[in-house]
Amino acid sequence: MQATKKTFRADRTRGITESVIREMTRLALKHNAVNLAQGFPDLPAPQILKDAARQAIADDINQYAITWGAKRFRDAIAAKYARAYGLAIDPEREITVCCGSTEGMIASLLAVTNPGDEVVIFEPFYENFGPDTLLCSAHRTFVKLHPPDWRFDPDELRRAFSPRTKAIIINSPGNPTGQVFDREQLQCIADLCQEFDALAITDEIYEHIIYDGARHIPMMTIPGMRDRTILINSMSKTYGVTGWRVGWVLANPEITQAVRKVHDFLTVGAAAPLQEAGVVALGLPESYYQELAREYTARRDLMLQMLERAGFQCTRPRGAYYVMADFSSLSKDDDVTFAKHLIERVGVAAVPGSSFFEDPKDGARWIRFCFPKKYDTLREAEERLKELT
Repeated sequence: MQATKKTFRADRTRGITESVIREMTRLALKHNAVNLAQGFPDLPAPQILKDAARQAIADDINQYAITWGAKRFRDAIAAKYARAYGLAIDPEREITVCCGSTEGMIASLLAVTNPGDEVVIFEPFYENFGPDTLLCSAHRTFVKLHPPDWRFDPDELRRAFSPRTKAIIINSPGNPTGQVFDREQLQCIADLCQEFDALAITDEIYEHIIYDGARHIPMMTIPGMRDRTILINSMSKTYGVTGWRVGWVLANPEITQAVRKVHDFLTVGAAAPLQEAGVVALGLPESYYQELAREYTARRDLMLQMLERAGFQCTRPRGAYYVMADFSSLSKDDDVTFAKHLIERVGVAAVPGSSFFEDPKDGARWIRFCFPKKYDTLREAEERLKELT
């Protein structure tokens, strides 16, 4: 009797495709296109951070740090949140240092969700959030953010919550839309979390990249949310070191204990010398963050001008460093076809909008550009986009 052939691919991987963002980068390299797809700067990292990393390596800080983070770095994280937001975080019991916010998110979800738990996700969403929840065997419930200002409808959000809701994922300032949730919106979310006994898992990686008077408010500071918020952040965007992969998770001691268990067996720990450099980064003065926002405001405004001149209809981001652009006046193609045309024929890479939606049709007229680039890079892209007009 012949044995039934085994399937060697786990069910949890079904429905997960490769990252479209990273695919666009590979295509950009292949076709020598200007990469406005993947959200990494081509700007130099601050010299003081590079010097600190080199010094840490020279000082032989090259072995494992404590699994959940070097003490000096955890102390620096706690000090920054106390200074910036008045949050008292216990560095011994409430901080887990991870390999970037990407690991922070999956470690947090694995730590708090069980198969079948419901997780609410706003869409458009950063493309990792969908696969993260699938890998946890959680059920996803999507709530639309509506253009042009990318706000949610409170009634739609309420209908998404149920007694089975374990958590809601919040990314503000947001990728890909650049929305920044104000206190009214955060309070609406907080009220629902408390009513339905749910957690808020917040990706706050763009906290300092904000425009037009917008203000970042951590969900953890909203009354009633201190102990039911998992706050995820990273050095990547604020300090221009996306390749360092050093992030952190803040949560109450009970949740932190679970996150640390998952983190320990996922990656053991983040790079020790880069954590030492992180101590320097988190100690930078307020002027650094003010200048960061000014620099990105100028790049955002240039990006909006060049895209609109090329025929795109853009929404105006209030945070992060992306622009969602409607290309329907330029082409009747779907977003994937148009994105590949941009790369192969025009020489500019962007991300198809469908990668940020559960139903690809919802993103079929959108494409996302990023602008953390040198002015020379942006101007080269502008020259190439003239091919569209």
